[in-house]
Amino acid sequence: MTSIREYHERTKHSVASIRSNQHFLDWDNQPLPFKIYVGLEPIPLPREFAPSAVPALSAIAMQTAAASGAPPLDLRLLARLLYFSAGIVRTKTYPGGQVMGFRAAACTGALYHIDLYLVCGDLPDLPAGVYHFGPHDFALRRLRAGDHRGALIEATAAESATAAAPAAIVCTSTFWRNAWKYQARAYRHCFWDNGTILANLLSMSAAEGVPARLVLGFVDAAVNSLLGLDTAHEVALSIVALGGGAHPCPGPAPPAPPLTLETQPLSAREVDYPLVRAAHAATSLQTAAEVRDWRAAAVAERAPTAPAAVPLQAMAQVPARSLEDVILHRGSTRRFSRAPISFAQLSTALRSATRGVSADFLATPSASLADCYLIVNAVDGLAAGTYAFDRERQALQSLKSGDFRREAGFLDLGQELAADAAVNWYLLADLDHILARLGERGYRAAQLESAIIGGKLYLAAYALGFGATGLTFFDDDVTAFFAPHAAGKGVMFLVAAGRPARRIG
Repeated sequence: MTSIREYHERTKHSVASIRSNQHFLDWDNQPLPFKIYVGLEPIPLPREFAPSAVPALSAIAMQTAAASGAPPLDLRLLARLLYFSAGIVRTKTYPGGQVMGFRAAACTGALYHIDLYLVCGDLPDLPAGVYHFGPHDFALRRLRAGDHRGALIEATAAESATAAAPAAIVCTSTFWRNAWKYQARAYRHCFWDNGTILANLLSMSAAEGVPARLVLGFVDAAVNSLLGLDTAHEVALSIVALGGGAHPCPGPAPPAPPLTLETQPLSAREVDYPLVRAAHAATSLQTAAEVRDWRAAAVAERAPTAPAAVPLQAMAQVPARSLEDVILHRGSTRRFSRAPISFAQLSTALRSATRGVSADFLATPSASLADCYLIVNAVDGLAAGTYAFDRERQALQSLKSGDFRREAGFLDLGQELAADAAVNWYLLADLDHILARLGERGYRAAQLESAIIGGKLYLAAYALGFGATGLTFFDDDVTAFFAPHAAGKGVMFLVAAGRPARRIG
């Protein structure tokens, strides 16, 4: 079996790997960006949304809402969470009449390979069942009738939030929809693109006062079977337990025979990347006992390892822009102007995005698997150079001073975006430490948490009035650039941020 460490090493980008790759995009065979069930009746979702009262930056910073006083989950609230996490928020018509729908969260290559499923008990205006969310027509389709939450509770080894939740959202990836462009590296993108969706979902849940907890420990085969997934092509990645309050504990789940539901073909032919399937198999959990043992190893807070030099700076007035408005106007900045942002803005984005995630692989929300490194090109009040972010002390440790625009441009595969950005945020993880503690599945956790932080940095940048974009990178060159501080760490995610060359909404 391919180990996850072997997968990570074999999918690293380097100058040599980029130059030797003969892959080309077969546009006639591009897969659909949707999973479309044939013959299932849609349940239309409400489309009218009023802004929430919680400012975007506050919602991004919240870890989770309290269970007491949580609003009841109903179709309108679920529609709101789904729309601002994975819905189509705008469209663009290209020459020739092709219409492209852009989603609420950033996605590698805009290929949108992540699907959301809802498993719920009886809600005020939605019967208990297992549902698929279709962004293409903003509707749910019921795959199974009845209350199947018990199956999730069993699969997660009775994880406490899952056991108490009236509903859960399960996120999946269809490999081919991303591998068409990115080949075997698509397995990394499963978690990158799931993470940006979860950044939206967790922030929106906090803004609405809905408790939400990320659950990564579950028996893979059981969840895949419940959703009726063909696991050679599509797999479950994560679960978010939604809602709180007094809810009857579900009894045993009703029978769930295999599903044989027809879906629209994605493309004329599919190219298989065995390395992706092997990586997923290596990180899968087989039994509830394995899930319990894995969760028992949840990572606790780590003490800072070096004195920090530059405390983060507070903003005199924090923008009150709503989260909904930020999501609707968020995009991937295609060109930065090289104009500076302020140190207070950078500090506010960092502080908001790194307050923590409520997840079953972290002992406390303040614990983290991700370490944030920065290349600062143009930040008023902060010297240009490289920094490591000390979460515990809320400060930046200076690593190297100087102008590193040229190096930043090289590290993001030679693109100008990172060179022109005001700041580049790199999320790195100590994979040796993580895999020793959490086993092979720790790789999923490291990638996913880093992507959630990256997604929140994305949102925070737009809430503060500047732009951002996610980029890929030369793996080992990034680690070497931040060495010796980052020695032995692997790069999980990269966000470039700064003033766009054109005005944003």
